[in-house]
Amino acid sequence: MDQLHISPGLHPRMSADRLPLAGLLALGTAGFVTVMTEALPAGVLPAMSADLGVSQSRAGQTVTLYALGSVLAAVPLTTATASWPRRRLLLTAICGFAVANAVTAFSTSYPLTMAARFLAGLVAGLLWALLAGYARGIVAPERRGRAMAVAMAGTPVALSVGVPAGTLLAQLIGWRSTFGLMSVLALMLVAWMLRELPDLPGRSERAWATPVGRVLRVAGVAPVLLVTGTFVLAHNILYTYIAALAAAARIEDRVDAVLLVFGACSLASIWITGLLIDRHLRPLMITAVALFGTAALGLGMFAHLPWLFFACSALWGLSFGGAATLLQTAVADAAAHASDIAQSLLVTCWNAGIAGAGVVGGMLLDREGPEALPWTALALLAVGLTVTVAANRHGFPSRAPQGARPNADR
Repeated sequence: MDQLHISPGLHPRMSADRLPLAGLLALGTAGFVTVMTEALPAGVLPAMSADLGVSQSRAGQTVTLYALGSVLAAVPLTTATASWPRRRLLLTAICGFAVANAVTAFSTSYPLTMAARFLAGLVAGLLWALLAGYARGIVAPERRGRAMAVAMAGTPVALSVGVPAGTLLAQLIGWRSTFGLMSVLALMLVAWMLRELPDLPGRSERAWATPVGRVLRVAGVAPVLLVTGTFVLAHNILYTYIAALAAAARIEDRVDAVLLVFGACSLASIWITGLLIDRHLRPLMITAVALFGTAALGLGMFAHLPWLFFACSALWGLSFGGAATLLQTAVADAAAHASDIAQSLLVTCWNAGIAGAGVVGGMLLDREGPEALPWTALALLAVGLTVTVAANRHGFPSRAPQGARPNADR
């Protein structure tokens, strides 16, 4: 088995006709809390910077430091805690969010707030490496793709609905109260997980002792990580500076509508991915990268046409919604018994893409203007598409794997 060893008591659940939706939705809510914690400062920067007595650019570094924490923590924390029982580790990460958001809500010190954000990033890196394995570990092998689609739904929901709603709520009750509510939500999630999630054991010494370098040499892992890096960097170059792109199309006052279209199509993508991923991962991934590339091309050539801007945003959402599920499934299938370490490497690539996009996109915006952003994204996606198509034996194989792949020890 390429994932955690399932205890005998879970066998009836794995054999059930229906997915354990309550547990999977709890995992999805954990993803929602993670993304909300990461992205909420972007929507409350003016008030946050004023209260902390710093500029908006300095307050914006709360997002950068969060991503940096995830990049630094994902691999070492996942390796160090690999033998822990999975539910205890997951609950520890959720409690970390409760503490970090509570400190953010009450802190009047910029350094203390930054420390809380760094803590949130640390536990986020750990949590993202856990979610995929947990979702796959509580269902039968033939249902792993659907289980991951449910568990990963929290990301597009947070981006499309949660962040705008959180920003509006912050305007009504204050940004501090909004972070406080995020802390309360995390504590409620702990109770939900205790009730609905079965516990899973940690890994044996053989599994968690696998060196990171050896995991990177497993056939298929490196291509998936490369596609992850290019896809996420391209996405965040556009998403981070969507307001500048919208202004170039003269629809700067309709950014909320653009994000709503993007979010709705992302949710549709999650649904489609859940239906098809167990048998059609490769064509889904190729389609996702190709759709995103088409959207980037459209934004590059016709960004001045408002209706086409919305159409490209729809294609972009369709490509993005299921991407996390597809990439995490692909790396888990490729890495076999070392999947947790591979997941942590994927989390590192993902957050490096987020952090890198702020720097790369900002430089492009200052030097070349918003018109350069779609073309840069298109170049990155061309690399990603080439790698996806070429990885037809390992990484994104033409045939769906039957159980675990035997290449983890190569």
